[in-house]
Amino acid sequence: MRLASNMRRAQLMAAAAELVLAQGHLPAAPERLSQAAGVSKALVYAYFPTQYDLFNALLAQRLEAMLAAGLDEASGRTPLEAAALAAAGLYFDDVASNGPIVHLILRDRYMMGHVSAENRRIRDRIMRRLARAGRRELGLGAQEAVAAMGLIATIPEEAGRLAASGEMRIDRARGLCLKLVRASVAAFRADDRAG
Repeated sequence: MRLASNMRRAQLMAAAAELVLAQGHLPAAPERLSQAAGVSKALVYAYFPTQYDLFNALLAQRLEAMLAAGLDEASGRTPLEAAALAAAGLYFDDVASNGPIVHLILRDRYMMGHVSAENRRIRDRIMRRLARAGRRELGLGAQEAVAAMGLIATIPEEAGRLAASGEMRIDRARGLCLKLVRASVAAFRADDRAG
């Protein structure tokens, strides 16, 4: 069936996301992707010359959706706990609705060094805001603050994955996610006072 260009692009991206989520890693074999989308491999390549292009488009789609939901504003809240909770809630909601596609793309070795400059800018801007708050409020060094925020970010990833897969009710997973994020920030605070 002949689809408008934007619809075909969306169809290919949806098929790729579903395939990657099912296999749990990148890349997606072009043959499997074309079969999943019900199109020829040539058509896939016409829209996405490389799989890096395809996965960057998927990543941009999810990041743009989270930004539209208020991720920029959330990451800039004060104090750190408010920012971490707001950002985690938005990230959880995205993962619960769409699966851990952001995590898979950003963490997979296949994409190492191939994440687009714009996608890196968005990721880094959000993480930098949170890390700065961690440095300011918790007295963490720069590297340690980035690592701490990365560690905290795994909470909404995993809780959202559990909700998306049906292993946990979404309300329970979201509530647990936020409690764990709050407890993590408090633990860094307590660790700072103890050290």
